[in-house]
Amino acid sequence: MTQALLGPSQVRELAGALGVHPTKTLGQNFVVDPGTVRKIVRVARVSAGERVVEVGPGLGSLTLGLLEAGASVVAVEIDPVLAGALPSTVASRLPEAADRLTVVGADALDVRELPDPAPTALVANLPYNVAVPVLLSFLERFDSLERVLVMVQAEVADRLVAAPGSRTYGIPSVKAAWYAHARPAGPIGRAVFWPVPRVDSALVSLERRPVPVTAVTREQVFTVVDAAFAQRRKMLRSALAGLAGSSAAAAEALAAAGVEPTDRGERLTVEQFAAVTERLVAAGVALGG
Repeated sequence: MTQALLGPSQVRELAGALGVHPTKTLGQNFVVDPGTVRKIVRVARVSAGERVVEVGPGLGSLTLGLLEAGASVVAVEIDPVLAGALPSTVASRLPEAADRLTVVGADALDVRELPDPAPTALVANLPYNVAVPVLLSFLERFDSLERVLVMVQAEVADRLVAAPGSRTYGIPSVKAAWYAHARPAGPIGRAVFWPVPRVDSALVSLERRPVPVTAVTREQVFTVVDAAFAQRRKMLRSALAGLAGSSAAAAEALAAAGVEPTDRGERLTVEQFAAVTERLVAAGVALGG
């Protein structure tokens, strides 16, 4: 089946035929190595008959790999030229899988519903400029997603999988942890892309977990997370002073939640952020949500 997947010459020929020039605006870097595609599909544990959503399929490199594994794919593509060409690419290279592809021509950040059946996995080479917002929005909107495997900029991967107390732990780490357990799933070399990016890439695997048990909303917790990291070197009593009304009020809420007011946001788990949020709301702080 090797001929079904796109190699470097096929990617360039297809792009040329469509008049497509990869753009930084859309974060387009197309995978040109079939071996890498099969590695992604294998690490994602995609099985025959599974429904997978792919964001940013581009010319179809990964789409073909997912279909080759027997999955049905709903592909979300913002570029109308690429979205229009994807079905014919699949029909010509993997005709037996053509009826297992559905294309949604839209900005992934605007997608709030997907065609049935609901996907159980998200597998994607995410555009680097919107990787975190797309990942978090899909985890929020599609609770049918049990597993995620995304290829992102290596620096972003480090942030997504970081544990409390590490220097890379921050807003993406906490917000991803609200929905899922994230772990590194391996580096990806620059040479497998066209054009070759100036940054390293990596795979991140996420497994859905129950959201923290709390009396407050996700939006309220995320408001506190954003404030805690807005000036990450500040102690929490200072970082949350604007929300709480004063440093003293913030310190009182933190202490009531079992958190040292002199700690910084990078030391707190998502559950601790939820506990702090509960105390702030109980004290009458309006956080929205």
